[in-house]
Amino acid sequence: MLKQQLNFKLSQKLSPQQIQLMKLIQLPTQAFEQRISQEMEENPALEGGKDEGDNFEDGFDDESYDDNYDEGTEVIETDINVDDYLSDDETPSYKLSANNYSADDEDKQTPYASGTSFNQYLLQQLNTYRLDEEAEEIARFLVGSVDESGYIRRDVSDIVDDLAFTQNVYTSEEKIEEVLNIVQDLDPAGVGARNLQECLLIQLKRKESTADVDLATKIIEEAFDHFTKKHYKKLLHKFDISEEQLRDAIQEIEGLNPKPGGTYSGNTRMVEHVVPDFTIKIVDGELELTLNGRNAPELHVSREYTNMLKGYKESKDKSKSQKDAVMFIKQKLDAAKWFIDAIKQRQQTLYVTMNAIMHHQQEYFLSGDERKLKPMILKDIADKIDMDVSTVSRVANSKYVDTPYGTKLIKEFFSESMKNDQGEDVSTREIKKILEITISEENKRKPLTDDKLAKILKDKGYPIARRTVAKYREQLDLPVARLRKEI
Repeated sequence: MLKQQLNFKLSQKLSPQQIQLMKLIQLPTQAFEQRISQEMEENPALEGGKDEGDNFEDGFDDESYDDNYDEGTEVIETDINVDDYLSDDETPSYKLSANNYSADDEDKQTPYASGTSFNQYLLQQLNTYRLDEEAEEIARFLVGSVDESGYIRRDVSDIVDDLAFTQNVYTSEEKIEEVLNIVQDLDPAGVGARNLQECLLIQLKRKESTADVDLATKIIEEAFDHFTKKHYKKLLHKFDISEEQLRDAIQEIEGLNPKPGGTYSGNTRMVEHVVPDFTIKIVDGELELTLNGRNAPELHVSREYTNMLKGYKESKDKSKSQKDAVMFIKQKLDAAKWFIDAIKQRQQTLYVTMNAIMHHQQEYFLSGDERKLKPMILKDIADKIDMDVSTVSRVANSKYVDTPYGTKLIKEFFSESMKNDQGEDVSTREIKKILEITISEENKRKPLTDDKLAKILKDKGYPIARRTVAKYREQLDLPVARLRKEI
């Protein structure tokens, strides 16, 4: 049995304009410029640069374009208020330009080198060797198996199988080892190694034989495990040497390259170039915030499109093609206006958010001392500027600020809070900085354990547990005490 009923439902939906604004806010400067270029290519009603035409003072009256096109029973409204589309053009240009960006500034583009790849570089060297057909096929396969660090991270037995299945080459493990020795003779030294131990040995054997190099070779060959775990007393006892001899041998090993593939100059890869979105300067003891001028482009609605609209209004031809043309123009003009408005809102949102962050961390920006960073979470800034937490997150996650102390990612200024021994909230960044300084000043012959570090921090007024010290140490990319030991 069919029944009718009335239901009330409360839902939240984002308009296309809001979605467009959110997407623009999260873009960094370079991606934002690309987005503008893309929009200008897709929408011919949107133009960049200053509008140098007249102000259309004699073009239109205040009436709306409200002609209806009748074709049978079909009626399509195309109400267009021309003044709405010209209002942006009548805004003085000085209100749309940024004072911190000169029109004659160079738009520098970073070129990318197209040089030879690392594997091609190895193959060029391989061509200088006289090898039989089978050995050359194996050597080329081995070179193709070298990763970007310079290692061949595969078992010889697996390589034998792959050669048989993919290259139709049936060989033995002994033959693979023989050809592998040839590959390991290529430059840079250490390439083709199957593990770190072999990589270091290849480099040491290419060095001129001295007492320090010979001892370093013995250590890597016979006591590599003791060396990696820094069991120096066991090394002294095993090789019956003095601390000075061990120190010199270790210095030789530390001068080797654990990733030989990374030294190849032609191994170019895409590098992300950071363009600061904001600049903070100290002027007469006060902080001054400016938004990068590249985030404030000059855009306006195309004058040609508005002229076309005027022509269609005055035309007496009300054919279907004319109707379609008017609808197309209306869509493009609306999209252009929405985009310009979204950019203005983006500028305001970025500036307001960064201004709140700057004043919250004023002591840090004036001194550059990370120990003066205050606890700050996204909600703190969102409450100050009366915006949503997600909006602040979009600004913080992908934007950079140029400060007197270097270019920083904005999200680095956010941190959780902890209580000190006086009950005050302090930033975890402050605790990490003190921990980093304490470790850097320790006696490397007797590094401080996590328990001792926790006690030192407690004495300085930061009562935190040993496991918390370990967590912060790992976040700072600092090894445990045993691996920080030096002889």
